[in-house]
Amino acid sequence: MDIPLKIIFAGTPHFAASALEALLAQHVVVAVLTQPDRPAGRGQHLSASPVKQLALAHGLPVLQPASLKSAELQQTLASYAADIMVVAAYGLILPQAVLGMFHHGCLNIHASLLPRWRGAAPIQRAILAGDAETGITIMRMDAGLDTGAMLLKKSCPITTQDTAQSLHDKLAQLGAEAIVEALHALQQGRLADVPQDETQATYAAKLGKAEAQINWADTATQLARAVRAYNPFPIACTTFNATPVKIWQASARDGLTGKPGTVLAVEKNGITVACGQGALCLEILQRPNAKALPAAQFIQGFAVHPGDCFTSA
Repeated sequence: MDIPLKIIFAGTPHFAASALEALLAQHVVVAVLTQPDRPAGRGQHLSASPVKQLALAHGLPVLQPASLKSAELQQTLASYAADIMVVAAYGLILPQAVLGMFHHGCLNIHASLLPRWRGAAPIQRAILAGDAETGITIMRMDAGLDTGAMLLKKSCPITTQDTAQSLHDKLAQLGAEAIVEALHALQQGRLADVPQDETQATYAAKLGKAEAQINWADTATQLARAVRAYNPFPIACTTFNATPVKIWQASARDGLTGKPGTVLAVEKNGITVACGQGALCLEILQRPNAKALPAAQFIQGFAVHPGDCFTSA
């Protein structure tokens, strides 16, 4: 049986909390790094990250520096005498002094099959691109942006129903399994570094609210992917008679034509809108200061008729 490793864990959102929980069951987490508390909710009260909440529930020391560059902070990290650092969606850059601090280095749980989709939004970019699969890569961290050697990969299919949220949840569980497997292989001396092929690298840029604005000149297939990729953030949006409307769920319809943005049909299962190619059936919609509703309920309080137009701004 493996001797438990002493781990410093660095992560912030739910994706990272899944990995931390798995590590706590098999190893000794001596300290946790997470982002400073942020304002959240309507009251904008300071809120602890999911990783912090889990760490405190287990009585672990929690560090929330704004940066890892200070000598004092680095001395604190060194004082834990950890064997390794595990990082998952942490959000801060690790300076070279930290990268070189641990006997087994720093391992990152990345939500893509590297070198595809390096960067901040790999889950959403994979859906937007129409990728058939994605996965988890356990990577040895270096000074670059997700450029380190790959240690272990686990793949996951992307279904035509997957949103960024559902795919996130699958990958969070897969990441937790992968890091436990990778650490076991590390202790058995079976973990080999595989360099990334730079010619295959793609970049997953951070999401911005502006890009979630629907362009009806795009194809129905592209827009259906966008609706899934931007759920639950920033949510695909359009405009109808000067009213912003968010689209939470939609599906592509082939064989239909019309001027992009024009309503072709209004039915209980959705509002069908012409696109640059095909049409998009809007199934769950939300207007300002209201709940997201299935189309049948949405149209009861929001008149939409064939021939009306949705616009991109």
